Amino acid sequence: MSGGGSDIAVLGAGMHPWGKWGHRFVRYGTVAARAALADAGLDWRQVDTVIGANTVRGGYPGQVAGATFARALGWQGARVASVYAACASGAQAIAAARDRILAGQADVVLVVGADAAPKGFFAPAGGERPDDPDWLRFRVLGATNPAYFGLFARRRMALHGETPEDFALVKVKNAAAGALNPYARYRTPVTAADVAASPVVADPLRLLDICATSDGGAALVLTGLDFARRHGAARPVRVRAVSTVTPVYPRTVLDLPDIATDSAVTVEPQAESGLPQDSFRPSIARAAYEEAGIGPEDLSLAEVYDLSTALELQWYEDIGLCPPGEAVKLLREGTTSLGGSVPVNPSGGLASFGEAVPAQAIAQVCELTWQLRGAAGGRQVAGARTGITANQGLFGHGSAVVAVR
Repeated sequence: MSGGGSDIAVLGAGMHPWGKWGHRFVRYGTVAARAALADAGLDWRQVDTVIGANTVRGGYPGQVAGATFARALGWQGARVASVYAACASGAQAIAAARDRILAGQADVVLVVGADAAPKGFFAPAGGERPDDPDWLRFRVLGATNPAYFGLFARRRMALHGETPEDFALVKVKNAAAGALNPYARYRTPVTAADVAASPVVADPLRLLDICATSDGGAALVLTGLDFARRHGAARPVRVRAVSTVTPVYPRTVLDLPDIATDSAVTVEPQAESGLPQDSFRPSIARAAYEEAGIGPEDLSLAEVYDLSTALELQWYEDIGLCPPGEAVKLLREGTTSLGGSVPVNPSGGLASFGEAVPAQAIAQVCELTWQLRGAAGGRQVAGARTGITANQGLFGHGSAVVAVR
């Protein structure tokens, strides 16, 4: 399916500011939910389904987030559901909401995600998981996420000649955008010198190259297009695609240039979209583009998962903004900055927010919604009409959402 036959409307978007507030996740989610309802012009009693994105750090209430938020807002008979998909939890909640709306099982769905994150590393949750490669990475190799980010940055340096100074420019760009976002945790512009002066965490990455952990919440009110029009939204922002595809293994094409040229290696042709064929992240974006009936050339903006500065550069290639190895060129030319032709992370990204895992994919769609409405204030992308989100999480979870207006 493609091209709009499965569109739903984003009638309302709301957030709780990111930070370290010291409260339980429920508070952040209910604040975001009430803001989204107010934005939609609807009363809580008009919601017939609540879908919560779970937090593994919130005990049993976090594992049944849909019911937890419904209770906090006031029992009124709404159906509830809860989903968990690591960093893609919010997008899977959006996908579940869309399914119910298009199946005629709901008119108004409230999607909510919130977290109260610990300081420092995210400790693996859920006990012993010897069949989970991410758990094994933590436990057997001692490779925390920053260590992984550092190795990934080194790989880009070896393959494409990027430098720590290039990575620092990503932080500078995102901090400038975040300074304009009232929901961001960090709202102070930084310079490349500030990044270089911050402590080394996982060489070559420094403290300001890596996102923090945060408290925060985000919510959306989703409806069918007919319902939206009946309630005065003649041209609502529409969710046109939600991709939650999993990886495909084994990889059959090696990407190191000196190996890939060996006659013993069969190199598959690139797709017409220009996206690489053998990687998880490009497949997430490709499925979204195919469902939406668009391509990278149609984008006005993108919100991507910048766990580290080097990872943002990888996303430029993975969502098809440029061929492999040319991401830093876009960055240096200002293409992905506010005022450029395809701003990436005009919200400020995780560099400005930090991680509040169940809320992140929802927050990305909130930003697309405000941008496509022309309501993003000083960070507004001129003439925004089409946007994509992208993220990647543990255990093969990832997502991409396409929104249009």
